[in-house]
Amino acid sequence: MYTVTKRIEVSGAHCLRLPYESKCTRLHGHNWIIDVTCRREELDANGMVVDFTHIKDVVMKLDHAFINDIVKTNPTAENIAKWIHDQIPFCTRVSVQESEGNVAIYED
Repeated sequence: MYTVTKRIEVSGAHCLRLPYESKCTRLHGHNWIIDVTCRREELDANGMVVDFTHIKDVVMKLDHAFINDIVKTNPTAENIAKWIHDQIPFCTRVSVQESEGNVAIYED
């Protein structure tokens, strides 16, 4: 089994849709640290699990963006992780750190 992981930092803004009072419902931003892991039993014809550039291209859609416009569900760190996962073939795990001590992980 082959595994690759790419770490990327992006700056993005969002506001959450919550049914209770929270400062997170106001527009705010984070310097997100995102780790994407992909696994595959056999390498492709180029000798890769997934091209690191493809992973970067997907994650960089969030850089300097209003994430609500990209992630159509409530843009929590959990939903951002799932959105990234669904865009990348052979992706098995996405970790989204929105601040020190706050990390959301989606894995299958």
